[in-house]
Amino acid sequence: MRPRAALPRFSSIIFLLFLPPVFSSSSRPQWVPQRVPVVLAQQTEARSAPHFLSPARLDVSSPCDPECHKKAPRPSYWDLRRLLAYETLNSDGQLTETAVAIYGYDPNTSPAYSSGSSGKAQRSHVRRKRQIFGHDGRFSISGQNHLLKYPFSVAVKLSTGCSGTLVGDRHVLTAAHCVHDGKNYVKGAQKLRVGFLKTKHRDTQASSFDLSSNFTNHVEGGHVPYAPPTNDKMKFQWIRAKRTHVPKGWIKGNANDIGMDYDYALLELKKPHKRRHMKLGVSPPALRLPGRRVHFSGFDNDRSGKLVYRFCRAGEETSDLLYQHCDAQPGASGSGVYARMWDGRRRRWERKVIGVFSGHQWVERQGASQEFNVAVRITPLKYAQICYWIKGNFVDCREG
Repeated sequence: MRPRAALPRFSSIIFLLFLPPVFSSSSRPQWVPQRVPVVLAQQTEARSAPHFLSPARLDVSSPCDPECHKKAPRPSYWDLRRLLAYETLNSDGQLTETAVAIYGYDPNTSPAYSSGSSGKAQRSHVRRKRQIFGHDGRFSISGQNHLLKYPFSVAVKLSTGCSGTLVGDRHVLTAAHCVHDGKNYVKGAQKLRVGFLKTKHRDTQASSFDLSSNFTNHVEGGHVPYAPPTNDKMKFQWIRAKRTHVPKGWIKGNANDIGMDYDYALLELKKPHKRRHMKLGVSPPALRLPGRRVHFSGFDNDRSGKLVYRFCRAGEETSDLLYQHCDAQPGASGSGVYARMWDGRRRRWERKVIGVFSGHQWVERQGASQEFNVAVRITPLKYAQICYWIKGNFVDCREG
């Protein structure tokens, strides 16, 4: 436990370290509007009911490192239709598969788009390790003044043990491996529930130091002063999922033997959650991110019942994956990775979800061990697909 006398000095250091630069209107990191392709549902067919036998894996890893992904062959138009076809699991156990058509996308002129299926060109030795890089840079968020306010209020917990992010009035974005192991749906996926933190009762005792929600504004470009958190006891209120969408690019074998490119899923709740959600955004190149930083909040298993926020510098990237060293533990997978940039049209700063935190990699590269945490980037095609799942039409999904 950090001595209380050190807390003011610690928060002051945090303030000074992460006080954002002052941007001129011309130099602000901006969301760049772009037309996205159309991913349109075609025929839907019934499939055999799943068995729901295996528990969810919260520590999914992959032997395919950045170079492996970059060397993957560019998928054809027909490959993409196959990868973006999807299954829908309903709460009554019925399963369907939907084929898709793609319009307005030319794979020959688009950036390299790895399919994730060729990650075995050179089998790497994979090791398990605690997913903390040096000093633990995570911050536990406490107190309803922060937990129930945006952006922390968009983070939710899945009954399978993962995290998720509110991206619609009744929609939650998460990782596919939280509901499907690559071969079948996991135990608990049929009766999947989503947990929202709410106040249990108020504790009048002084709270220990936790990160104020104002801190994210300092890191991301705001200027709100630090406010001490309150110590409110919180509990989860659960809402059942009505249906779950998983891309076929994920459903093709053992999750640990494939790339993470399609490790995302969308849950539709049985009723609206009545909270503010975070908009989707097409993932920009890492160099365009403010400070090249990414952020996400989730429910790491080693801090039971706590929402944990972290940010870090983005590292290597492929067209589908973003590698970084954000500290995380199992339970955080499925969290929405977001950035905060200037929206020139609306004339305001806005956060958007640009990826889904997937898992950890420890690989041997040229005789040396390297490790990464990996997020699935929301590409234009993935944006079109997820937006279609949320909106039910493509007209509202043409601009990312």
